Amino acid sequence: MDMLFDKQKMAPLAERMRASVLSEFIGQEHILKKGSLLYRAILTDGVGSCIFWGPPGVGKTTLANIMANNTQSYFESLNAVLSGVKEAKKVIDDAIIRYETTGKRTYLLLDECHRWSKAQSDCVLQAIEKGYIIFIGSTTENPYASLTPAIVSRCRVFEFYKLSTQNIIDGLNRAINSSKGVKDLNVRADPQALEYIALSSCGDLRTAYNALELACLTTVPSQDGEIIIDKATAMQSSHKKAVNIDKQQYYDLISAFIKSMRGSDGSAAVYYFMRLLNAGVDPLLLARRIVIHSAEDVGLADPNALVVATAALTAFTQLGLPEGKIPLIEAVLYVSCAPKSNSVVTAIANVEQDALDGSAIAPLHLADASYPRSDKVRAGEEYKYPHDYGGYVDQQYLPDKFKDKTYYFPTNHGEDTGRKK
Repeated sequence: MDMLFDKQKMAPLAERMRASVLSEFIGQEHILKKGSLLYRAILTDGVGSCIFWGPPGVGKTTLANIMANNTQSYFESLNAVLSGVKEAKKVIDDAIIRYETTGKRTYLLLDECHRWSKAQSDCVLQAIEKGYIIFIGSTTENPYASLTPAIVSRCRVFEFYKLSTQNIIDGLNRAINSSKGVKDLNVRADPQALEYIALSSCGDLRTAYNALELACLTTVPSQDGEIIIDKATAMQSSHKKAVNIDKQQYYDLISAFIKSMRGSDGSAAVYYFMRLLNAGVDPLLLARRIVIHSAEDVGLADPNALVVATAALTAFTQLGLPEGKIPLIEAVLYVSCAPKSNSVVTAIANVEQDALDGSAIAPLHLADASYPRSDKVRAGEEYKYPHDYGGYVDQQYLPDKFKDKTYYFPTNHGEDTGRKK
């Protein structure tokens, strides 16, 4: 137990296992395979200003630290959440003095760089251009959408991907067998346990290390002194990691959800619905999108789609999660599978400009005949009551100014036939 207590006093396992050289780095083979641009640049201390973009726990900060260990330049680190213009200017001023007196450049690692304001970003631009600073930005947000364009244009962007299940398992095995990890604890982990931790971490190695460490520190050693991690222990030590999406991914997934319903792909629509729901998106927002598209994309081809969608919205407000997602997904599938017609939205677009013309008046035979008028022809005198003609009779309904216009064009999909008889 003393050994366990000592381990608990040490830095977290994820920090202890952080790679310090390229040979220890796990994942991101698409940008770090031997001979690649970034791999060669790190080994030769020739990395220029760049931005590391990707989800949490995939190695962005670790790789920046490896670069720091491998460079002859000075290395500064700031967190955009905690630092302001004052801190940035101090780093720049020191970098200029260092460059002019020693010829040594300064690497500036800025974590969470998407959180910097334009004023903060602008203050480093000249230092980057003059070569005083090599800027290394780390962000979970799409830099093309979240960062100042002037900064992005001066950097090479490297996109980091979520780690594969095998990447995570490799990292866990390394921690079990490393003196920096939990080797001293004599850990024996079932392959199924490691696979469960890897899957539940959703590509985040830091989360996986935290789960392994918790399992090790809360498991009583066997009589042989082994800490045995089985699947049950792994399940207790792992929590389901929320599916992280940044702002750009959010808009991309919403767009894909909408276009899948419009494209009549129920499987894809359900997939994107659940991706968004698992990422913490408000279910009511998704429910409102379903209602909108039941009218926008299905419309008169199957008017019952709007009934199903609004009923699902009402049901969800009464049920909540988790049961409430059942009627919502029913509505998603109904809207996806229904015949499609956009005649409603095209009618709106066609009529919108003409409806702003306040000079156009309704034909006199359509006017209210309840009160006396000064018109030579009494209001309603020439009106033909459709039911006297079997339900439909041809007569002018639009104002004279627009009498030859057509705004509604039926698509002849499903029920959208524009039938008059």
